[in-house]
Amino acid sequence: MTNLVLPCPGCRSLSRVPEARLADRPVCASCRTRLLGAPVPLDAASFDRVLSATTLPVLVDFWAPWCGPCRTMAPHFDAAAAAFAGRVVFAKVDTEAEPGLAARFQIQGIPTLALFEAGRELRRSSGGRNQAQIAAWLAGGT
Repeated sequence: MTNLVLPCPGCRSLSRVPEARLADRPVCASCRTRLLGAPVPLDAASFDRVLSATTLPVLVDFWAPWCGPCRTMAPHFDAAAAAFAGRVVFAKVDTEAEPGLAARFQIQGIPTLALFEAGRELRRSSGGRNQAQIAAWLAGGT
């Protein structure tokens, strides 16, 4: 039986979950928040730990609260997180609150989506997207 390491959207702790139990809607051992279906807010203290330890690919939305396209895309990103639960971890980085992360990843425009696996960036795309476009981009489209 394969165990997945998943980050908690509530407290950002990491939990081991047997892959066969994903359909049981697992909860965080620390704070009892559901582990799947909601984006995980990341900050400088949790970013590297979560991205390197999580066994699933991680899609990060670099955004800011003052950004109109970011606010427009947010419900689509949330819906895609629910649709891809158990296959991709969705995370958000507020570039206003975390300018160091934005600088480190050379974020030039927001919203920017970046796909990571085992802590390494695989690809990225800038601009707002709806849920279908996010799904298509994850599948390898543009």
